[in-house]
Amino acid sequence: MKTTVRTNFDESAGAYAAYEAATGQFSTLAARLATEMADRDDGSLGCLLDAGAGTGASATPLESKSETVVPLDMSRAMLAQHPSARRVQGDFDALPFPAGSFDAVAFTASLFLTPSPATALREARRVLSDGGVVGAVAPEGWYIDGTDVFQQVDRESRSPSSTTAVREAFEETVDTVSGTWGLEVTAEQLRQFYQIPAVAARVYPRLAPEARVERVETLLADIDGTGEQRWRWMVGQ
Repeated sequence: MKTTVRTNFDESAGAYAAYEAATGQFSTLAARLATEMADRDDGSLGCLLDAGAGTGASATPLESKSETVVPLDMSRAMLAQHPSARRVQGDFDALPFPAGSFDAVAFTASLFLTPSPATALREARRVLSDGGVVGAVAPEGWYIDGTDVFQQVDRESRSPSSTTAVREAFEETVDTVSGTWGLEVTAEQLRQFYQIPAVAARVYPRLAPEARVERVETLLADIDGTGEQRWRWMVGQ
């Protein structure tokens, strides 16, 4: 599964960057998560690991609350677009850092992409200093005019791990606080998000990238209106 996930994201770097440029959704999530984490860590996050950093949408929000940010991602193509010279290619289930290397670890829209969030969180705890803080956000779904989009089209959008599994792993690993956010979206933004090959794989995982993007475009073609994308946030120490 890891090879498949990495390949999907290698094929999606440009589409991810375009979606973020159009919507600012990932930078918004990162800013909110950084604030929640800093509020529980005396206002500054010190040296922070951005676990699943992608093309860099989270860079500026995390840097605003930290002294140093180290971006990590297993997709070379995604990292190639990241602006930081500190970027590291690696797997957050097996972090290439010694124990106690960081004061904070942030999984901005990434922890649900591993089949074992508990493994990733154990690794996060290992590399955290005493009293360090870990945070994550995971999707709760897309709602247009108050209705779950994928219930409307009678199809699942499934990540390697569910948000419930991520939350349970958090609660088993650290003392956790949690809540939900809603980001305003349009039906067109929903369709643009699912034009990202790695995202379309949540709906049609067995199809080739171009085929899955075409199929999901057809699936969502009749969705109309405005609504919200809901996210679960979690922070723990």
